[in-house]
Amino acid sequence: MKSVALSILTFLLLLTACKENTNTYTLSGTAQGFENDTEVYVYGIMESRQPSIIDTLTVSNGTFEGEFDKLDQAAVHYLQFQNTKGSVVFFPENEDLKATIYKDSISASYVEGSKQNDAFRDFTNAMRDFNEKKQLNIEKYRQAQKEQDNATIATIRNENMAILEEEKAYKRDFIENNKNSLFSVMLLSEMLGRKEISTEEAGEIIETLSPKVSASPLTDNLRTSLANLKKADVGSTAPNFSAPTPDGETLALNDVLGKYTIIDFWASWCKPCRRENPNVVRVYEKYHDKGLNIISVSLDRPGQKERWLQAIEDDNMDWYHVSNLQFWQDPIAQQYSVRSIPATFLLDESGTIIDKNLRGQALENKMASLLGSE
Repeated sequence: MKSVALSILTFLLLLTACKENTNTYTLSGTAQGFENDTEVYVYGIMESRQPSIIDTLTVSNGTFEGEFDKLDQAAVHYLQFQNTKGSVVFFPENEDLKATIYKDSISASYVEGSKQNDAFRDFTNAMRDFNEKKQLNIEKYRQAQKEQDNATIATIRNENMAILEEEKAYKRDFIENNKNSLFSVMLLSEMLGRKEISTEEAGEIIETLSPKVSASPLTDNLRTSLANLKKADVGSTAPNFSAPTPDGETLALNDVLGKYTIIDFWASWCKPCRRENPNVVRVYEKYHDKGLNIISVSLDRPGQKERWLQAIEDDNMDWYHVSNLQFWQDPIAQQYSVRSIPATFLLDESGTIIDKNLRGQALENKMASLLGSE
């Protein structure tokens, strides 16, 4: 009898061992509000850096399930549902995962069952709370404007600043406490683009990521972005570039350097750029004879050269112009890590970047300090 019991125990232990050593994990989920046979598309983003469908599951009696190979590298996947807008992000790990999906609220849907996915869910809930606070303040601000209540307006502005600082601190803490999460890399990249963190801080954080996350293509992308940002940072030599002029000739940055030079990224379709142009024109007319040059790099769309040229004429932009007419794919914009416009870089006569993104009165004050107000 003892021998039989021992044999059963040994058999059970072998089963458990086999399960623990399996090369797959299971993603199972509940799909509330979805009809039977609704297709669930599982997308992966890995080496190709482009999303591709890695499996198609089917909803049956409000549930779905799939088995997937475990991955040696960190990756991000997401779920999409037939005839339903939105997607649900998750991070495949070497353990089974559980999805909870609401057809009427994809944004509230989530995947859990691992440290990385649970942390991501905590993050999205925290961001939802921050957004609710900001939305409430927007409504209060509008009401105060209607009532011309300047004291309340000032109070709400201060509250908003405090909320933004609290949100920024939460993001930093999340990254610090989740060095083994690929989402930390995604969040770090977003914060860098929004200038919520410096290139130096981001570089230090990358050095402390777990080996698996550090080896991810997403982390490689971030390293490349950081390198480009540092090339176009204050104190660095501005990367040289060349591009077609309105006349079709090729003009290089090094050909137009003055005592001081502004590189101005803009586009005819960019309303903030067009609103800023009169100020830039005024500064140029005041300081050009004292040594200020400007070269504008337009991010106008392919096939819209005439719109670019008309905007130059309409806005009286009487300085150097180039454009590859490649919209956000413009190689110069990518070289300077420009993700929003207007964007400006101020160079000295040696081509060193001495300031960035000066607009309005700040630009005029800077030029007055460099070239004199008279």
